[in-house]
Amino acid sequence: QVQLVESGGGLVQAGGSLRLSCAASGRPISSYTMGWFRQAPGKEREFVATINWSGDYTYCPDSVKGRFTISRDNAKNTVYLQMSSLKPEDTAVYSCAARGGALSRYPNNYDYWGQGTQVTVSS
Repeated sequence: QVQLVESGGGLVQAGGSLRLSCAASGRPISSYTMGWFRQAPGKEREFVATINWSGDYTYCPDSVKGRFTISRDNAKNTVYLQMSSLKPEDTAVYSCAARGGALSRYPNNYDYWGQGTQVTVSS
């Protein structure tokens, strides 16, 4: 079992930056693909970014490309999401997830999930 705990969320003005962290415990995540997802009230869960086990490969949708960067530190068993140029439409609960397979943008492909951290971007 892998337990995931997100942190780093908060209230930020449009154009600002935040760095989210996802700390894992229970097992090393060095062999897991990790992903970040977000969900705004009344909307479906949305894919934000994914990174392979070594950190050599990442993928994110056009909606955040150039603004969000996913990274990982396997020695610290932690994954990060650096967010910049934030927009009000980025407001959501951000969750990290782990899967024992290749990069994926589909939430159903992930096996373990954190509880999420709230990000609110004011205009």
